[in-house]
Order: sequence, then C-alpha cells, then structure tokens
Amino acid sequence: MKWYSIALASAIFLQGFAVQAQNAAAPQVTAQQGIDQLKNRQPQQALATFQQLLQANPNDVAINLYAADAALQLYQGQPAVQYAEKARQLDPNNWKVHTTLVVAYAIAGRTTERNTERDVLRKLHADPKAPDAMKSNGFLLDMFPVKQYRVEAIEFFQPLGKFHIYYRFLIRSPQGKRVWTINVESNDFDEKSWEQAHPQQTADGERQFQMVGENGNNHVDHRMFSGKPAYDSVKAQLLQILNAQTAPFPGETP
Repeated sequence: MKWYSIALASAIFLQGFAVQAQNAAAPQVTAQQGIDQLKNRQPQQALATFQQLLQANPNDVAINLYAADAALQLYQGQPAVQYAEKARQLDPNNWKVHTTLVVAYAIAGRTTERNTERDVLRKLHADPKAPDAMKSNGFLLDMFPVKQYRVEAIEFFQPLGKFHIYYRFLIRSPQGKRVWTINVESNDFDEKSWEQAHPQQTADGERQFQMVGENGNNHVDHRMFSGKPAYDSVKAQLLQILNAQTAPFPGETP
C-alpha cells in the first residue's frame, strides 16, 4: 500500500474515532426534559433541547410543536413559524398545529397569515370531524410583552357568557402569575340603549363595547368604545390602558 493510501486510511479512522468521541461526550436529551424546562419557565433551554432532538428526527410533529412553543415564549415569531409550518406540512389537520400557527404568525407580525389561520380555526370549530376544536370556546391568538408584563390574548368563537365576551386579555407577572384580566364585552343591558341612540351604526353591524378589568373581587371599567370588535383595534386600546397604568395591579399585591 502506498504511503498516501495509508495516510488516508489513518485519517478516516481518526475522523471516525473523533465523531464517536464527540457523540459520546454530547449529553443525551429527551422530550420530557424539554417539557419540564417549559414548565419551569426555561424556554431558552427548552428550545435548545428540542432543536437537538429535531436534528435526529426532523419529522417529529410533537417535537416541532414543542420547539415552536418554546420560541413563542421567547417572542421569537419567525422560528416559531418555521417549526409550526413544518408540523403543518407533516400533519395538516392537527388542531394543535393551527392553534400554534396563529400565535406564531401574530408574534411574527404576519397579519394576513394570522387571519387565515383564524378562519381555519373557526372552520375546525364547526367541523364534527374535529372534536377537539368543537369542544373549545376559543383559542390563544397572540402573546406580547408590555413593560414588565406578559399579555396573552384569547379570542372566543362566539361571545362568551351573559356579558358577551369577545376577547380576553390575561396580564401576567414575569413569574407567570395572572395579576389582571381585561375582557372586551358587549352586554345586552347597555347595548339596548346604545342601539336606540345609534340606529345607523347598529344597522351597519356595530355595537357598544366595554373593556372591563377584574381580579377576584376587584373590578374596573377601563373604557367604552363603539364599532366592530376588530382585534388589532382592540389591542391598540389595550396597549394604551397598560402603558398608562402606573400603580401595581391588585393581583400584584399580597
């Protein structure tokens, strides 16, 4: 054997040995570790765990969704979209895939795709072949930070309860504790007098809405507005309320 053949064989052997040593040194991770990291509010570590798992099995629907969830907790919209779209490619009729995608598109600022996913969720909610969707009153639409708070926006398929709640915003502390809730509602009692005073707006499909804050026995009427419950308009009003808040919310105090 010529010298260069010996050298090549030696290099291949050493390379294989190095790869084995690297694999032996690399810590083995499990999906449960990533799930536990998510539960313990360690999204950065969870994302790294799920990314490592996806290197070995990129076509795992559940792991792609977990990776998307971890990215969402970090407000990383585009990576979340990437993982959720991969999950949709693998399992297009999965309710969980679409509930993840709608938030991913919202955080990524992709409004058109977000609204398309909202329509998909509404259709699934009315589809007897999608029992998980039919049993749900609504879905998580958006997540965003405001000052030190994390806000989760929920959209209901139909106005919920006797006060006809269209959207619910959960305001959480950095530790995840819910410190305040703001509902966007349109109750029948106020609506009747408003309709009498605004017949043309009523004919155009508009209503009167209240943005009501609550936590336990605490209750605050934040503001009222008239029109249609377009999410982006409602979100803009919510941001004004939260940015103007100077005192701690009742849920923040012992």
